Amino acid sequence: MRNMYSLSETISTAYALICTKLFYRGARLVRRPFYCRGKSRLQFAQGLTTGYNCRFDLLGTENDKTLKKLILGENCKLGDNVHIVASEKVVIGDNCLMASKIFISDTSHGDYSKAELDSGPDTPPDERPLYTKPVSIGNNVWIGENVCILLGVTIGNGCIIGANSVVNKDIPSNCIVAGSPARVIKKWDASLNVWGTVEKKES
Repeated sequence: MRNMYSLSETISTAYALICTKLFYRGARLVRRPFYCRGKSRLQFAQGLTTGYNCRFDLLGTENDKTLKKLILGENCKLGDNVHIVASEKVVIGDNCLMASKIFISDTSHGDYSKAELDSGPDTPPDERPLYTKPVSIGNNVWIGENVCILLGVTIGNGCIIGANSVVNKDIPSNCIVAGSPARVIKKWDASLNVWGTVEKKES
């Protein structure tokens, strides 16, 4: 399918292409506006493409400026308004495709998995300590519109994440997941060469 651009879009893309070649060498196209806090902590391979208004918050201290906290593999394609927060590490594999309005974070304001005095409701959220757990996304993963991927999650190779899903636990390779929280609804059956439906467990 061939894209048909208006004159203004062509000019905007040409400007973004020039900026890409100057500031993000090796990337295919980083569309403007693009926001990257902590650029020294970003590592990407050949073929990176981003949509409009993407935002990378790569957080840390003066002492860890050289640590790579967001690592993007080859030929990653991000849609508009993709927001990634990496305080510890977010790794995204090769040939990943993302739709728009996606949020991926390895960071939380507070820890709510157990009793933590510093994460109670009487503590303002922005005063609660940051807790981090790495996020890993495998190769050939397709992430749909409005998906949220939370800290500590590992997503295997070949997965499809359905639109509006909230992923808060690990996903095995070659699965289709959907929902909030996301659950596996199909798995790839290599023997039959089909996506097989996963039966829903009785609650």
